Formats: sequence, structure tokens, C-alpha cells
Amino acid sequence: KEKNALSDEMRKIEEYINQALYYSRSTDVSNDYIVKEFEIKDAIQEAIRNNRRDFINKKISVDIEKVYGKVITDIKWVKFILNQVIINSIKYGANKGGILKAYTTNGKDKIILTIEDNGIGILKNDVNRVFDKGFTGENGRKYGKSTGIGLYLCKKLCEKLGLGITLTSVEGEGTKVNIV
Repeated sequence: KEKNALSDEMRKIEEYINQALYYSRSTDVSNDYIVKEFEIKDAIQEAIRNNRRDFINKKISVDIEKVYGKVITDIKWVKFILNQVIINSIKYGANKGGILKAYTTNGKDKIILTIEDNGIGILKNDVNRVFDKGFTGENGRKYGKSTGIGLYLCKKLCEKLGLGITLTSVEGEGTKVNIV
């Protein structure tokens, strides 16, 4: 049990280091692109696998059955973005009966990947600021788990990759992130 707790803590430290590295490279991503076609489901499955312990510990169920489609972009950066979104879903997930759902919708010349949870949601006043650098919001202060960098990096990286990212949330009901 102690060994598991220790490896969980080590993984969290790794995540923060990873975040810092991506942050330092985010100003000039252009040198670090490998653009190729990949299945969206593969990327989301890997991000879920990376966080499987937390899903198990918090008893959060996962539904990715309706994720379809291939995209052409950099899989490493996309996996980082997905990982950040999933970490937030776990962090601010429902205490009982937590669910993380991901699905794709086809638009004209684009695919929208939606990741939604039934967690604590985000205060109405905070929703428009979640992508701001350093913004932790009410939840971040209350739960003391926020760096204010994760979603900021997601937005920045999406801009560099030519992807869109939006977030909607209802306090007490959950959060929905769309990556276009």
C-alpha cells in the first residue's frame, strides 16, 4: 500500500516536471513537431492508461466507446493536452459515481473531441478565465490542487497546432471540454 502511494506521488511529481518542460517549450513549438495521422482513440486511451490508478482510486468510470476518427497533427502534444484535461476531470471529479465520457462529433472538415465529466463543475464567474495563465479559480483555492498552468498550456498548444479548445461547465454538474 505504501509502495503504491509512493509511486502515485512520484507520478504526480513527474506530471509537474512534464508540465514545466512543456511550458518552457511552448513558446517555440515549431522545432518540435512530428505531424502524422493517428486514431484519436489511441491518444485518449493512452492518456487514460497514464491515469488509470487515479481512476481506480476515485472509482471513476470511463466511457470512450463513441470516439472515432483519424486526425493529422502531432500526437505527443495532443496526448499532453488530453492528459491535462483528464487530470482536471479526476482532480475535480464527483466523489461518488464519477464518470468521464469522451466522444467525437464530425463537423465540416473537422472532428470535435468532447471530454466531459460529472464532477464539481466550475463557478460561472470563473469559466471564462480557466485558460488564463496562473488562474486557479475558486476550486483551485478551495481544493489547493491547482497550478493555474495546465489549461493555459492546453490553450497555447492548441493555438500552435491549429486546434480549437473550448470549455463549458455548470457548477455542481460537471465540465465539458471540446477540442476541435
